[in-house]
Amino acid sequence: MSSNKNALIRYKTLDKCLKNKYRKYTLEDLIDECSEALFEFEGKESYVSKRTIQLDLQNMRSEKFGYEAPIEVYERKYYRYSDPDYSIHNISVNESDLKAMNNAVQILKQFKDFSMFKEMNGVIQKLEDSIHSTNQKSIIHLDKNEQLKGLEHIDILYESIANKKVLKILYKSFTARESNLYIVHPQLLKEYNNRWFLICLYKRKMYNLALDRMESIEVTENHAYIDKELDGDEYFKDIVGVTVSESMAPRNVIFFVDAANSPYVKTKPLHKSQKVIDETKEGTLFKICVQINFELERQLLGFGDSLIVHKPRKLRLRIEEKFKMGYKNYQNLAIPGDH
Repeated sequence: MSSNKNALIRYKTLDKCLKNKYRKYTLEDLIDECSEALFEFEGKESYVSKRTIQLDLQNMRSEKFGYEAPIEVYERKYYRYSDPDYSIHNISVNESDLKAMNNAVQILKQFKDFSMFKEMNGVIQKLEDSIHSTNQKSIIHLDKNEQLKGLEHIDILYESIANKKVLKILYKSFTARESNLYIVHPQLLKEYNNRWFLICLYKRKMYNLALDRMESIEVTENHAYIDKELDGDEYFKDIVGVTVSESMAPRNVIFFVDAANSPYVKTKPLHKSQKVIDETKEGTLFKICVQINFELERQLLGFGDSLIVHKPRKLRLRIEEKFKMGYKNYQNLAIPGDH
């Protein structure tokens, strides 16, 4: 059982004891009650130390988790709430607030792989524990693939960027026959199309390494960290996706989208630079100013026959060639038993 789950069980147990008007609890009694509660949940002997319970009581008294519990010591040995009606589960919010909080909790939980959220686990669990009693369900769902490989690396990568640590990464790209060892200076983490990438400095050049292709990661102290001081908004401002060229200038990309699909492109622009050049009953002519990269091509190809690239010419010819090859593949396709 996780330490955060253990803490939640202890807080619930302490709350039950401190609001009990019919029994007096010493510090030793509270230790025994928490140890017994953990035994019931874990099914194994779990002794809680005196220091742990003292720290729990201190946390409950403080604003750390928002409790500010009125815990008092009376007769110099017994613990209770000075307000007999107090409970850590009493949240003075209305039903609308609870629904909003529940959705916020569900969203925060989807980022549990990040170390930056570990400090909030206690807060999240306290909210979740209180909100679940209202039987409210989340109505917001972020697109997240639980089977996505590489998420287990997020923690060490984030910590390495924050603490400016050089990494040794054993990496195998889709095109490589064997794994290769990279000594990299991690700079940014980037999510695109439900995949995560590490933006890093390798041999004086910037690289994107997909987290799902990383086989092992190890911090190395044998190299001095080089901080490129990248600002994510600035670094990615001229691209669609994650592939940034340090030498390529952004180009005007002009493309036509038919009338049936134009509203989708208007409401979900391919890039923040997107503008409407012309609009007719047949469709809309758009312009974006970006670097030409693989992700942009995939986006444009994804619209199929509803989008036509006008400029630049080289990009138009490349998209056209891919459609020709696709058509050829279908012409040559032989499916057994398909007559």
